[in-house]
Amino acid sequence: MARAWRRSRSVSGPTINLSQEYTLAIQTSSYNEIWAKIHVTVDGQRVDGGDDADDEDEEDRSTLAGVLRPDDAAVARALRDAPDTELTRLAADYLRSTHHASLLCLSLRRALRRARALYGPIADVLALIPHARPLAAPHCDCAFDAFLLFDGMPNPFLPPTSDFQSMHRSFAGLKNHLDHRLLKARRRRTLLRCATRGSGICLVACATAAAITGLVIATHAITALLAAAPACAASRGSSCCSAPAWMKRLQQHMDRLDAAARGAYVLNNDVDTIERLVGRLHATVESDKVLVQLGLERGRGQHHTIEEVVRQLRKNHPSLLRQLADLEEHICLYFAAVNRARLFLVHHLNAQSHPYAELPLS
Repeated sequence: MARAWRRSRSVSGPTINLSQEYTLAIQTSSYNEIWAKIHVTVDGQRVDGGDDADDEDEEDRSTLAGVLRPDDAAVARALRDAPDTELTRLAADYLRSTHHASLLCLSLRRALRRARALYGPIADVLALIPHARPLAAPHCDCAFDAFLLFDGMPNPFLPPTSDFQSMHRSFAGLKNHLDHRLLKARRRRTLLRCATRGSGICLVACATAAAITGLVIATHAITALLAAAPACAASRGSSCCSAPAWMKRLQQHMDRLDAAARGAYVLNNDVDTIERLVGRLHATVESDKVLVQLGLERGRGQHHTIEEVVRQLRKNHPSLLRQLADLEEHICLYFAAVNRARLFLVHHLNAQSHPYAELPLS
């Protein structure tokens, strides 16, 4: 995917520095606003929804209504009023996909919440038990009890599903369409420049011809020049006066298309990162469960085995915490990116409905 992006950017612009994009994104006000809406806090503590399925669905719908932009009503109006074009159909598919993907990302909040609950007893034991070995019998008993609690709870992260693949297809389709429109706009700019240059050459040629004629018949020089100038002006047509304005509007349009294509790529990368993080967290929890089951199978009295399991869990735990924090960040990055792309699409759908308000897109 990265190789294909580099090939497309050789035509439409420089390659994106994803590390720089990531650093800039988490510093924006939109990112902080989304973070605050997703992670509601009271007195410095996070407020989580209930575990009832209906409560969880209602929580997700309520949060999505406050986070996803534009809202459903604005999207419905834009799709209803827009003409039936390729862009409209692509936008409709994309907007549906982002709505579904957003609910999926919000559901990952529960997986994060349950993962912290799952590792709570383990974290307490790691904080209680000293690093030095051998461990005292009470410490081994505490660790064994924590193992029992950990083993009794399911892995909160499921293996990646086909939902992610459908998102990738939708985002990749949007980017390819935007790249195609950008290429057409660049060709239009080239033609406009050629036409403007040709008109200028015509005017110079006319003036030169008039000057040569003046060397032969001086008395007709002014008449020839005055006669030639309107002809050249006519050959340039209205583009002479409107070319600068058209060029400016065309360049603005191209800048927006380029920014939207870049946004679609970054968005696809965010979804890819979320998919990989979920898969990695699933594998990490499964690995820790195998480790804990080994300690449980050996029995409560096998202190050496318990010590080894505690040592390995202590080694793994910082990596798990980083993975959980990374997933939280990328969920917020996803919403920031998807909102930019949705706003762009709705804006251009509205422009298609009111063609005199925007540079034509076709």
